[in-house]
Amino acid sequence: MVATPIGNLADITLRALHLLQIADTVACEDTRHSQTLLRAYGIDKPAAQLLAVHQHNESEAAQTVIDRLRQGQRVAYASDAGTPAISDPGARLVAAVRVAGLPVIPLPGASSVTTALSVAGIAGDGAQEGSFVFIGFLPSKSSERATAVEALRLETRSVVLLEAPHRIEALAGALAALGSRTVTVGRELTKQFEEIASVSAEDLPAWLQADANRVRGEFVLVLHPIRDQAVTGPDDRVLKLLLAELPLKTAVKLCAEITGEARNTLYELALSLKKS
Repeated sequence: MVATPIGNLADITLRALHLLQIADTVACEDTRHSQTLLRAYGIDKPAAQLLAVHQHNESEAAQTVIDRLRQGQRVAYASDAGTPAISDPGARLVAAVRVAGLPVIPLPGASSVTTALSVAGIAGDGAQEGSFVFIGFLPSKSSERATAVEALRLETRSVVLLEAPHRIEALAGALAALGSRTVTVGRELTKQFEEIASVSAEDLPAWLQADANRVRGEFVLVLHPIRDQAVTGPDDRVLKLLLAELPLKTAVKLCAEITGEARNTLYELALSLKKS
């Protein structure tokens, strides 16, 4: 399992280059992409030595890999970028090869997950310093995504998320419900137009909209851990007091300023309190 660069071609290990050179078969997520990558390093493999193993054929292609391994071939697997099987194909291949009783060897290297964490600056930011949860891509349906974000409200550790450019604004809108919690955004990491910024979750949509270029490229987001405090939901005690004296919208606005909770979350809570 060979990790390849997530952007900058210089982020390849000597060990990876050696193995890709001597491999009898290079199994890869996209043969055209991998062929271009190999040629950038001066490695020329005929098409017969490249084998497509992607999310749509991984289980079937795994048998071809097993057959070649049993013939004594060296097989290297590389996804399009980063470490295989981390929100990329590769996990089913590894499982099948191991079930067949054959060895699987990891070659460590670039990963967008650890790259983003290394610049998030989260040391001492929570009760479980250094621990994190890797979620990857949240659901694409808005209702399911909102439910997933609400579950993150109670996650005290750092959370690493991935997102594509065509969905980043929808994700930012959902994360805004987390209010003042810090999010570090890594855009186009290791590439020419790399951008890294830390903003509050509620300010993330505005940060994206401030520059049209900010919705381009691949994204890694690190949701910072909850600071050392009790994990609670929206402060309904404050909201109840304000609702008793003020119109709903005014009460929600003031409660957001007092507690740091997102207005959208408080608005929904205010509606439910009014009904009850």
